[in-house]
Amino acid sequence: MSYEVTSAVAAIIEDAAGRVLLCQQAGGHQLWGLPGGRVRAAESPVHAAVRDIFEETGLEAQIVELVGLYEVTGDGCGEAMPDLFVHVFRGRLDGGGGPALNAPGRISRLAWHDPASLPEPLTATTRTAIADAGAGRTGVIRQIKRDIQREVEAAEAVEA
Repeated sequence: MSYEVTSAVAAIIEDAAGRVLLCQQAGGHQLWGLPGGRVRAAESPVHAAVRDIFEETGLEAQIVELVGLYEVTGDGCGEAMPDLFVHVFRGRLDGGGGPALNAPGRISRLAWHDPASLPEPLTATTRTAIADAGAGRTGVIRQIKRDIQREVEAAEAVEA
């Protein structure tokens, strides 16, 4: 029996007002999540986080600390999804200017959100990691299940 696990990274990036930067996926269930992505072969999680933040926002970032390691399981989208092992970091954007949508094939929107009023649908990892970071936790280790997601209608998928 084979067990597939994908290594991924994500970063909690806050602005001066304490809002969190989120990306909305362009495809699939159009979930909101933290900037990040898969860890490539021979790449460290920190390097992967910095690379993915740049690819999605066009801005350089610094990794400040590890919020936690999250094992994500379950088929919340109704299809065979591999388990994820996600390193979630607290990050900081370098330089001036704001983030710009830099990966339109992967994400449809970037937006700052107050942690007390996060958009839906939201990934379970994002919800849990933001709560952990907001409580001042670092270095947590958690297993979480994917949320069950509704089917996305074709008309919703092309929304501007």
